Amino acid sequence: MLLIYSQGWELPLVGGGDETADSELLRTLFLPAYAVGVALMALTPWRLVQGLARQPFLIAIMIVVALSIFWSVSPDQTSRRIFALLFTTLGGVVLAVRYDWARLAEVLATAFAILAFCCLFTGLFVPSIGRMTDIFPGAWRGIWEEKNSFGDNMALGAALCAGAAILNPKRAAFWWGSAMLSFLLMIMSTSKTSLVSELIGAAALALVWAVRRGRASSVAASWTVVTAVFGAIAVMTFAADSVFGLLGKDATLTGRTQIWAAVIRQIKERPWQGFGYAAIWDNTDKWSPLAWITHDIGFRAHHAHNSWLEQWLSLGVAGLVAWSAFYLQTLVANIVALYRDKGAFVALPFFVIYSLTSLTESIAVVYNDVRWVIFVALAVKLAMPDPPPARTAPRRPARPAARLAD
Repeated sequence: MLLIYSQGWELPLVGGGDETADSELLRTLFLPAYAVGVALMALTPWRLVQGLARQPFLIAIMIVVALSIFWSVSPDQTSRRIFALLFTTLGGVVLAVRYDWARLAEVLATAFAILAFCCLFTGLFVPSIGRMTDIFPGAWRGIWEEKNSFGDNMALGAALCAGAAILNPKRAAFWWGSAMLSFLLMIMSTSKTSLVSELIGAAALALVWAVRRGRASSVAASWTVVTAVFGAIAVMTFAADSVFGLLGKDATLTGRTQIWAAVIRQIKERPWQGFGYAAIWDNTDKWSPLAWITHDIGFRAHHAHNSWLEQWLSLGVAGLVAWSAFYLQTLVANIVALYRDKGAFVALPFFVIYSLTSLTESIAVVYNDVRWVIFVALAVKLAMPDPPPARTAPRRPARPAARLAD
C-alpha cells in the first residue's frame, strides 16, 4: 500500500508528465492500495473507531472536503478526488491502529528502504530514468520525475529508517545502513531544501535521544531547542538574504513568493468557501482561477507551493481552520510524546521534516500521496499509543518438601 502511494512507479511505468497525471490508467493502479486499506479496516474495525474518535479535526477535514463539491468550480474532478482522499486517509488510520510503534516503524522503513534501493539501481544502471537530463542535468531523481521530490522522499526515508533502528535493536545494523543509503541518495539529488530538512530532522532525533537519557540532559536539551528556535527566528527576520545566499536560493524561493501572491489574490475572491477540493490546478477554462494565477506569475503552477494557502484556496476558511487544528493537535501530541513515549523517535523527526516541507510544497490533505498517509498514521498513533507492558507478579520460590517422619 505504501509503495503504491509513493508514486515511485509512475515515472518508470508511464513516463510522468502533465498529460498522464490524471489518466484513467493511473487512477486504476491505485485501486489495490484502496483494497488493502479496506482489508486492514475489516481486520480491526473497533480499533479503527477508537482511533477516529480521538481525531475530531481529521474528521472535520474530511467533512469539509466532502461538502466542497457543492461549490467546486470542477465538481466532477472534486467528486473523484474526494473518493481518492478518503481511501488515502483510511490507509494512514489503519496502519496506526493495527501496529505498535516498533512494528509501525519497520513497516514504514521497509517501504522507504525498497524505494531507496530502486533509486540506487536506476541512478547507477538506468540513468535515463534515475538522472535528470534537462533542467538539472546530472542530478539524481531516482524513480521520481523531479529531483526535489526524490530528495524529499529520501530525507523522510532516512528519518524513518533511523527511528526503526532505535526501536528495533535486533535489526539496528540493517536500518542504520538503510538510513545512510537514503541520506547519501538525498545528497545526490542536490536539493538544498531537502538537505536542510534532513539536518533538522536529525537534530530532532538527537533531541529525543537526549531528552530520554535523564532529567539533566532533558532540561539542557529543551532549553537548547528553545534558544535555537528563537535564534532561527531572529536570523530569518534580520538576515534572511544571507541565509538564502548560503543555500544558493533567491529571496523569492525560486518564484514561490510570486505564486503565493497570485494565490492570495484568488483567495480574496472566495475566502469563505474556496474553489473546491483539488479543483483548481487542472481547470483549463480561460476564466478559471488557474488562468488568473498563470497570468499573474507568467507561468503555469501545479499547486500553491504552501500547504496552508492550498487549504484556504480549495476549502475556504473552514478547511483552513480544520487543517490548522489537526496540525496543532499533532504538534502538541509530538511534544508530549517527546517526554513520555518512545514513538517520538519516529514521529518527531518526520513531523519536523514534514512541517518544513509544507511551507514550500502542498503536501497536506493530498490524495494518493504517501506523505499524507504517514502523517495521518503518526497523528492517530500519537493519540492512542502502545499500552504499557503488563506487569507480572514475581514468582515465589517453591517451598522445600516437608521431611517425612520416620
